Amino acid sequence: MSTPAEYYRSLPPVSKFYGVACLMTASALYLDLYNPYNIALIYGLVLKRFQVWRLITNFFFLGPFSFSFAFRLLMIARYGVSLERGPFDKRTADYVWMFVFGALSLLVMSAVPYLWSPFMGGSLVFMLVYVWSREFPNAQISIYGLVSLKGFYLPWAMLALSLILGNSLKTDILGMVAGHLYYFLTVLHPLAGGKFILKTPLWVHKLVAFWGKGTQMNTPVQRDPTAGVAFRGRSYRLNRNGPSPTEQAETDSPAQAQQPNQGDGVAFRGRSHRLNGRQRTADFNIRLHQEVDPI
Repeated sequence: MSTPAEYYRSLPPVSKFYGVACLMTASALYLDLYNPYNIALIYGLVLKRFQVWRLITNFFFLGPFSFSFAFRLLMIARYGVSLERGPFDKRTADYVWMFVFGALSLLVMSAVPYLWSPFMGGSLVFMLVYVWSREFPNAQISIYGLVSLKGFYLPWAMLALSLILGNSLKTDILGMVAGHLYYFLTVLHPLAGGKFILKTPLWVHKLVAFWGKGTQMNTPVQRDPTAGVAFRGRSYRLNRNGPSPTEQAETDSPAQAQQPNQGDGVAFRGRSHRLNGRQRTADFNIRLHQEVDPI
């Protein structure tokens, strides 16, 4: 069984960063280091006094230390980590873009007075739960050990639980809307034959490359834009007396490349027969000569 330090080091970078940031925000509030009003989403102060940090800081506030805070932090550790290790494995930039798109969607929705909330962190966490439920629809989960159901129904079960406990449903519903919008644009719409319009922007790839954490397959941001230089450099470090495989292939003469392999003539004759039917007669004469007059 791993220790807490080993578990912390094993967490993927994006989920770890967001969970730790939320935990530090709650810890600072517990120590009275700031006033929650100073990080709340208030559009009047953003537009009139240019307090643009409120557009970001409100997503890191999950409330003071309480059962609700612990439950949301566990959802990040369970469903956020599962997403980053599963569908978003080796797709760190895409996972970061999902967070950014979800935050932008929530900011747009909160501009409506009826949908406004001073802190949208709970909605962002619930967006992770919704995307997880679509990516793992057949996963078996248990709620407090009382009810077992498939992963697809998890957001709806949590909505019902919030309703029974008398909590507001607006936070969770906004998260579901943001999550469904992302899943529709990235999965459902392209599968239906539509155009993939929610491609991860280049600046997100550059941010992840600058951060130096995680892995992104097929990223347009390359550390060395010269193709093949890094591979040849590693070859010279391993064997400085001989040329790299790439250079060896480039220096081979065309005549050598076209000579048949005497040790593996069957495969070569098969390919020659597919390219030129007359090669089959020549190969048969060679084999007959070897059998009649062996060396």
